[in-house]
Amino acid sequence: MTHALALAARGLGRTWPNPAVGCVLVKDGRVVGRGWTQPGGRPHAERMALDAAGDAARGATAYVTLEPCAHHGKTPPCAEALVAAGVTRVVTALTDPDPRVSGKGHAILRAAGIAVTEGICAARARDLQAGFLKRVERGLPFVTLKLAASLDGRIATATGESRWITGPESRRRVHLMRMTHDAVLTSSATALADDPDLTARDMGAAQQPLRILCDAGLRVPATSRLGRTAGETPVWVLHGDSPPAARSAWAATGARLIPCATAGAHLDLIAAFRALAAEGLTRLLVEAGGQFAAALIRAGLVDELALFQAGCLIGTEGRAVLGPLSLTALAEAPRPRLIEATTCGPDTLTRWAFG
Repeated sequence: MTHALALAARGLGRTWPNPAVGCVLVKDGRVVGRGWTQPGGRPHAERMALDAAGDAARGATAYVTLEPCAHHGKTPPCAEALVAAGVTRVVTALTDPDPRVSGKGHAILRAAGIAVTEGICAARARDLQAGFLKRVERGLPFVTLKLAASLDGRIATATGESRWITGPESRRRVHLMRMTHDAVLTSSATALADDPDLTARDMGAAQQPLRILCDAGLRVPATSRLGRTAGETPVWVLHGDSPPAARSAWAATGARLIPCATAGAHLDLIAAFRALAAEGLTRLLVEAGGQFAAALIRAGLVDELALFQAGCLIGTEGRAVLGPLSLTALAEAPRPRLIEATTCGPDTLTRWAFG
């Protein structure tokens, strides 16, 4: 199962709206087939492993990180494929919460006389499937908030200069993070200040993440880097009431415009993120400034914080890593749980889990 989970991780950021699943077929103590969900969600991990094993699948044990699917979609159910291949035992980590499956896959296997063992490495599998599980169970994507700051918690000088607070090793780690998320999202303020392109660079020819701009009034011009490259790597723009000319200009770039509810002059972030989950997105990486970051935390939308800190000091005149959280007492302060602390060249990376 550990091997199957490692295989599943290869699909993170590339399989949405499907989960990233791994499958290993073992017979007589030897791996005879293995697979993981392919980009775009098809073929499924079980199908890849069965095709690799061929006739050797008969009598084998299948280790699968998520309950095999039980519904007919673009392909037949994986539970039925395992039955047809003649496997004698299936070991799974998690039951699929999707109502179309939710125990039905396990039932198909048992009805065919296949021994089923559930819950193996379940905690690790839940961590891996956090995005898929949150979308199915709560109608929201899993959100990783990435921040890069100085030792004294500043993301830019008073003049707005921020390139580069952290070093090349940290920036490469960020590009890797982009590859393991379905989409990278930024705010209009960050897009206006930095004109980012949000692609994953120096990562080979792998599939690029979707890029998303939150811009209630469409203040960011369509001539920005996101607009100029929308025909090459997809861009979605979440917007509210905005000038028709701006909507037309963005539509002409090939970007997809998604109207969202607003709260005052800003997007209703919970409604906007629910809209993204409804489109199938499971994992979002947010790269934005302190005001937007604070708004996400206030809305309870952040699941994980990835904080890169450089060994430099900027001072109180610099721009703070976070905007206001509207706290009136220390007891109200969010207290995420530390899950990792490591080094990236001269910088440090700490990862914190909310909830």
